[in-house]
Amino acid sequence: MALEATIRARCDAELKQSAEAIFKQLGISTSQAINMFLAKVKSENGIPFELKIPNEKTAKAMNEARLGINMETVTLEELKTEFESQKSAQH
Repeated sequence: MALEATIRARCDAELKQSAEAIFKQLGISTSQAINMFLAKVKSENGIPFELKIPNEKTAKAMNEARLGINMETVTLEELKTEFESQKSAQH
């Protein structure tokens, strides 16, 4: 298969650098990784991972979190206590 098309995309510089470091460890180039992604999109006839639109309740909670509304504060000790109680309830 001849490689005759070019794709140009803009992305965050740190994201690109981090991804390229991973590709290097895998022994592939960024171009090879993008071609693998595109091949997977073609074979799955869609994005090869799950994309979801949050339901109304989740979207509201996400928006409130962004705005700092209805924020619940929890101490580390409270989290530890809750974790330990859930762990002991499982056994």
